[in-house]
Amino acid sequence: MLQWSLVATILFVIIELVAGLRAGSLALISDAGHNFTDALSLVLAAIGLYLQARPADSVKTYGYHRAGVLTAFVNALTLVGISLFIFYEAWQRFLHPQPVQEWTMFWVAVAAVALNGGVMWGLHRDKDHDLNIRAAFMHMLGDAVSSMAILVGAVIIHYTRLSAIDPVLSVLIGAFIIWTAWDIIKESLNVLLEGLPRGMELAQVTTELMHIEGVIDVHDLHIWSLGSSAHALSCHVLIQDMPPSESNSILDRINQLLCKFHIHHTTIQFEHTKCALSDSPCTLLVGAAPHQHHHEA
Repeated sequence: MLQWSLVATILFVIIELVAGLRAGSLALISDAGHNFTDALSLVLAAIGLYLQARPADSVKTYGYHRAGVLTAFVNALTLVGISLFIFYEAWQRFLHPQPVQEWTMFWVAVAAVALNGGVMWGLHRDKDHDLNIRAAFMHMLGDAVSSMAILVGAVIIHYTRLSAIDPVLSVLIGAFIIWTAWDIIKESLNVLLEGLPRGMELAQVTTELMHIEGVIDVHDLHIWSLGSSAHALSCHVLIQDMPPSESNSILDRINQLLCKFHIHHTTIQFEHTKCALSDSPCTLLVGAAPHQHHHEA
């Protein structure tokens, strides 16, 4: 789907740019620029999907999950960049008004709505669980809304002859582009900075872990995202003093609970009450040294 969407988008960018220049419409030219970033977003999305599918190796031990997040971040930055350019060009058009061919604007906008609607339909199934695809989808959504604005603006220009409508539309398009980009920037930065996964609450995870039979306390809890849907966790869990063979059942219950939060990469370090209550380092207490368990589903 991404390949066909890319070809169709590039062809339409050329058509819209030529039409915008001939019609003297900054709104169409701005939309062509936005469509160009759509094409770039589809390229980056395809690259991200390819890298995400690569297996882990001795260097990238977690694999390439964050490749898709990084491409989503770059995608969002291109949206901001094109918006700033649109604002500048709109200001120039306010200072030096130019006539526009409203019917060219209208029919090109109709074609743009159809194109972006088709691409969005192809991407909508994967957008909710892949940040990379959602970035591409938001590109298309932003352009579809922009095209609808141009369509309405062309009708208004036809009946009012107000050429200032064209740069006003461009400013609105630029503002909407930045609005659609902000959520992607915020979420991708959160993943890259190893923040808590979106929609997850640290207190809730801690509380549910504390309710597991055999768990006395949970501390040093860290949860982060490897990619759009791959999460990892590490923590220290305080339990009664017991050999590892007996603590395995507690570990199993912990990992079963964490699957509910879609956390499948875990490092759990058990600490025993004898160790925790002593003033001496744990490693000096025979039979009470903490031990770690690594789990990856």
